[in-house]
Amino acid sequence: MENKIKKPKVEKKIETKAVAKPKKDKTANKMREIDIERVILHCGGSGDKLDKGVKLLSVISGSKIMKTKSSKRIPALGVRPGLELGCMTTLRREKAKQLLKRLLVAVDNTLSRKQIRENHFSFGIKEYIEIPAMEFIREVGIAGLTVTVVFVRKGKRVERRKIKTGKIPKKQSVSAEEIIKYMEDKFNLKLKEKGEGNSR
Repeated sequence: MENKIKKPKVEKKIETKAVAKPKKDKTANKMREIDIERVILHCGGSGDKLDKGVKLLSVISGSKIMKTKSSKRIPALGVRPGLELGCMTTLRREKAKQLLKRLLVAVDNTLSRKQIRENHFSFGIKEYIEIPAMEFIREVGIAGLTVTVVFVRKGKRVERRKIKTGKIPKKQSVSAEEIIKYMEDKFNLKLKEKGEGNSR
């Protein structure tokens, strides 16, 4: 009998369909999250008014107060380099957020869009006695202060460190709209409508 030649087996190719990868949720990127970096309290004035400002900020914040000095000369206003013209203090982390809640109550938790800029917003308090739990301080009298809240994204340290300092791209800045959304969600902030004046 003739030897039968075995035919090689041909493997069948199994067609596989490419599965589309799910799109990454940009909102889940930790580097895009924003947070309050610091809250700055400031009082202007010189002489006796400056001493009152230092006392006021010390009572409100419970932190060390730093006096600010002028670097310019303005003869018409009697300003010279080195003249003390104000005082300020900076608060960070949870202490800053807890104090900010009280300070916003003094302005009815309301700001105008003009007060909110890229990376920060500022507002003034005309009389400190409007802050919850604040009593009248006889040594200070009637006085006000300015509050500045600075926002930041993670990665800002790259720009500030002394070794291997790098540049932060523009996209790492915090826009005014992002600040508004954050404040509405975390602090129940309300925006003044156009033409709406101060209620106080």
